[in-house]
Amino acid sequence: MSLFVTQWVKRARLLASVLAVVALTGCASFYVDGNTKDVPTSSFHKAEPLHPVQVLFEFQTKGVANARATASTKTRVLDQIKASGLFSEVSDQPVTGGASLSVVVDNVPLTDNAFSKGFVTGLTFGLAGSKVSDGYVCSTSYRSSSDAEPIVKKARHAIHTTIGASSEPANATKAASIEDAVTKMLHQIISNVLNDMSNDPAFK
Repeated sequence: MSLFVTQWVKRARLLASVLAVVALTGCASFYVDGNTKDVPTSSFHKAEPLHPVQVLFEFQTKGVANARATASTKTRVLDQIKASGLFSEVSDQPVTGGASLSVVVDNVPLTDNAFSKGFVTGLTFGLAGSKVSDGYVCSTSYRSSSDAEPIVKKARHAIHTTIGASSEPANATKAASIEDAVTKMLHQIISNVLNDMSNDPAFK
């Protein structure tokens, strides 16, 4: 067995041991960062008259398309855009007039060396807690027609995960589960880009 394979096997066994210890010593807790808040639809500027729009949505992980995450979040994103009151119709297919709204949510790591932090938590049986933060960047590009100049907006958010005896993150709201955290994060970050887009002077 080569030295490279031997080292890889040792690392794999070590990771498995750490995960097993963490699972026994404490559950993870999830927190939605408080710096990005929901913007009510009453703050949106509605164009007159309203027009239909095609929404193109993609969820990414470190800039790479994540088909599973896209499939699990697409419906709630489209439903939120429909409920915004900004468009007469929201569809994932081409619409009359050619208006389109591209929405990309990219999950990017904010905490360096997450493995070593989990390793410390495992070795101390949960006494030394750790925190990992995941960042989310939502980028939108809206065109009122196929040949119109795009209105580009961007918003950022984060979800914090604590394991073991780690203190609660400052300015964050605890979520019931990771699904609950993602749902709240998505709603808040989407509301911010929709608000910025609708209040752009070029929005029509």
